[in-house]
Amino acid sequence: MYKFSSLLANSVTTACRQLTANGASLYGSRGLQRTLCSSAVRQQEAAAPSSDSKEFSVMPPLPGQDSALRWGGNKFEDLPIVHIKATYNNTHIQLTDSKGMPLVRTSCGTEGFKNIKKSTPIAAQTAGISAGSKATVKGVKFVRVVVKGLGPGRQSAIKGLTMGGLEVVSITDNTPVPHNGCRPRKARRM
Repeated sequence: MYKFSSLLANSVTTACRQLTANGASLYGSRGLQRTLCSSAVRQQEAAAPSSDSKEFSVMPPLPGQDSALRWGGNKFEDLPIVHIKATYNNTHIQLTDSKGMPLVRTSCGTEGFKNIKKSTPIAAQTAGISAGSKATVKGVKFVRVVVKGLGPGRQSAIKGLTMGGLEVVSITDNTPVPHNGCRPRKARRM
């Protein structure tokens, strides 16, 4: 297919050269001549591999592909990751670098909330603000967020991170979902 399209482009290019060399149009119209020549140029540009690999693309890069997108000079794979575990009783927030080494760790319990107050969105937002401010002290500006769990502090923790001075680049939901795996425990009697 490639050989056929390049052969077609070459033949159209030679026809354009002959038309311009003669000065007179064989087809009787200059508009057709211009259309043929410009379409031949377009086909040659499409067939030729682009030498500029840093141009912007709407599609996200494949794993291992280089991308022109940068956040504070870092590639997406090199950004720190904020892990948020939102349970029904507490919300844990941990910031790690791209390799998984921990930088900042906090939760609603370490922020001074006790018992039932740990499971509120306000507590999760406070923990997020605290984690964000500790991270900015360590020089972190842009982060990726990975959320796990169905607790009430999911969105509030992310909101707290932005209030603490971090810029969230992406949010990924990593909640484990069983495909009818284990048998559930018996229903609680009230």
